[in-house]
Amino acid sequence: MTAAPSGRGEQPSFRDGGSLSAARTVEVVPSLLSADLSRLPVELGRVQEGGAEWVTVDVMDGHFVPNLSFGPDLVRLVKRFSLLRVDVHLMVSNPETVAPWFVKAGADRIIFHLEACGDARSLLRALRAQGVAAGVAVKPATSVDGLMELLAEADIALVMTVEPGFGGAAFLSGMLPKISAVRRALDAGGLPCRLQVDGGINLETVEAAAGAGAEIMIAGHGVFGNPDPAGIIRTLRAKAQAAYSGRVG
Repeated sequence: MTAAPSGRGEQPSFRDGGSLSAARTVEVVPSLLSADLSRLPVELGRVQEGGAEWVTVDVMDGHFVPNLSFGPDLVRLVKRFSLLRVDVHLMVSNPETVAPWFVKAGADRIIFHLEACGDARSLLRALRAQGVAAGVAVKPATSVDGLMELLAEADIALVMTVEPGFGGAAFLSGMLPKISAVRRALDAGGLPCRLQVDGGINLETVEAAAGAGAEIMIAGHGVFGNPDPAGIIRTLRAKAQAAYSGRVG
């Protein structure tokens, strides 16, 4: 397969190369947590066929969340076998230490948890200075107040719609008011930061998440649990785009 471009500088920045109108295009990002890694090149090819431009690598340390998952080598493999960009979601207790490993491996975007970081603002700035997009996530039980304070510094604001740690969990509809609150803050400030949700995204939930204001939908089982990942990505994206556009229109 064709190798991915090696320079992250070739990728448009949400801040420097993007626009608010571009940010309103909804994306579906498959999570490799639910993929069949024994056939990784095939899985990557199927999501690319569906129009995906990103995949998510969920990193779990067994401390911050009760599960273990992937290391930097999975990022390297995605880059070797595809042209996809890699979103890394750090569910770890020491993101300041772990994040540089994934920058070196070629990650295009790194998201860490507010609950795990003593100085989130400094880490956001450090990551962006290294040429990667940077974001902050909050668990379902965490108020979005702290996240709101970082929107001007972040490329991504992630509201978890399940308790992190395991794939295939049910969407928590109680998170919709949080999504809407973050969306209002972003719109009021005219900020380029994008609003992402992760957890339980499927045909039954994607419209609610998009209608609340989310632009980036992380979907694991909802994509790879379907016999036609390419087709389901297209369907999810169309449903989400209609719901999001109806909200802003």
